Amino acid sequence: MTGCRNTTPKCAPKRTIVKVFFSTLGINAHLCRVKNIRLHLVALIWIISPVVANAQSSDLGNWLMYFGNKQINKNLNWHHEVQYRNYNAIGDMEQLLLRTGLGYNLTPSNNNILLGYGFIQSENYISGQDEKIGVTEHRVYQQFITKQKAGRVSLQHRYRLEERWVQEDFKMRFRYFLSLNVPLNKSQLKDKTIYLSAYNELFINNQETYFDRNRLYSGIGYKLNSTLKMELGYMNQYFGTSSRDQINMMAFVNF
Repeated sequence: MTGCRNTTPKCAPKRTIVKVFFSTLGINAHLCRVKNIRLHLVALIWIISPVVANAQSSDLGNWLMYFGNKQINKNLNWHHEVQYRNYNAIGDMEQLLLRTGLGYNLTPSNNNILLGYGFIQSENYISGQDEKIGVTEHRVYQQFITKQKAGRVSLQHRYRLEERWVQEDFKMRFRYFLSLNVPLNKSQLKDKTIYLSAYNELFINNQETYFDRNRLYSGIGYKLNSTLKMELGYMNQYFGTSSRDQINMMAFVNF
């Protein structure tokens, strides 16, 4: 009994020290995660600040968007989307866009070529008036999408050629889209991941005024699972002599 009494006090502090040591490690790990999230949020604020500054000198609208993708088999996919664009928060329609297409993967889960069709109904304000006129557009488009990984960053390049029938006019346009996604609370973009999203898209006409517009976007997204992602962000459209700003609310559904 004497041996047990002498041994217990010596062993107890060692167990306590071990517990404190490992609990401290847990706290430090948590603090590191919090610090990393804060750093990413600071980066987001830095990226979005110029866009917010531009909003002070241009109108603010709201775009509600749904993007769907149905994987038919390992190579074929059906793309479809609906975009309801407003001049204001909601109710003053700027444009309704319906787009669909059939795609084919040239390599497993990457390098997708797609042929599609779009219907666009625009409500354009008459200059200097409160009245609007309706403009209908039918659009055929071809595109190529390739994806890359650079550490935690997921990159996507999209090259799109459009043949546009706007009322009685025929136009063509080329678009280059570069986007990135960076997971914030996990090392990869998997289920229940908060992520930073940003993109830039350049539009080039085939007519004399070659520059059409440029779109710059940044926002925060949440990937719930392999089926659903959601994003909320801020986008600036620059037209050369003017600009407009939009809040973007997006849902991405894969099934």
